[in-house]
Amino acid sequence: MSTIKRTLSPYIRLMRLDRPIGILLLMWPTLSALWMAAEGLPDTTVLFVFVFGVILMRSAGCAINDYADRDIDGQVWRTRARPLATGELKARDALLVFGGIALIAFYLVSLLNTLTIWMSLVGVALAASYPFMKRYTYLPQLYLGMAFGWAIPMAFAAQTGTVPVVAWLLFLANIIWTTVYDTFYAMADREDDLLAGVKSTAVLFGDDDLKILAILQIAFLLVLVMIGKQLAMSSVFYLGLLVMLGLFVYQQFISRKREPQACLQAFLNNNWVGLTLFVSLVLHYLFAPAV
Repeated sequence: MSTIKRTLSPYIRLMRLDRPIGILLLMWPTLSALWMAAEGLPDTTVLFVFVFGVILMRSAGCAINDYADRDIDGQVWRTRARPLATGELKARDALLVFGGIALIAFYLVSLLNTLTIWMSLVGVALAASYPFMKRYTYLPQLYLGMAFGWAIPMAFAAQTGTVPVVAWLLFLANIIWTTVYDTFYAMADREDDLLAGVKSTAVLFGDDDLKILAILQIAFLLVLVMIGKQLAMSSVFYLGLLVMLGLFVYQQFISRKREPQACLQAFLNNNWVGLTLFVSLVLHYLFAPAV
């Protein structure tokens, strides 16, 4: 058993299955989109495909990310123990994992309608290209928001066969939110990234980082207000927005000194932001008809 564990351990770490925060940050907006599209509990098959699809594509994204960063991770304190950086796995192993998982995910998507299948090809392209963006642009966090958020229009397509305006508004909100939390993440690595020549919004924003993040956090909430107005959401949805506002204030407070561990804590706190949005939607669709 110990031999099996030793063999599987580097693959588990490659896919970050030992660190599920990425799965959760991808899962909450996906589930929120499904609940919006279905106006409550979505179709069982659609729900199954998207839940497992999130886990698979996040794992595949981590594998291709480590492939892209295999010559950089060893220079950053937080990523030095990743299996490609330590030599436990080869670059080819990461590519095989990415390709294998992508094929499994595509099989799951094939259970859905044609529009969703075609849209999934865009999702794979975004996931595969994102890790290379930090070499060419200071806005890889924005691109990550597109990659993480593409499940949102896909969810509407799978559930309703169309992608309405509200789906694109939620997609926009997710891009803004992802830029926020991934900038906190990048702030923890900023000094190492500068030495390694890696680009990020944390590097781009510089000393104005927290001010710009505050503006983005407010913009995220305003887009959600627009969604709430368009869908005639009940008060429970807006109560959720107030909770999210409180979480954003907390994130600003704990990261005010820009200490790496505090910035990572602010990043992790966004799990509660995503959960709050999803719970507020679930409660709305459970109780709104009775209001």
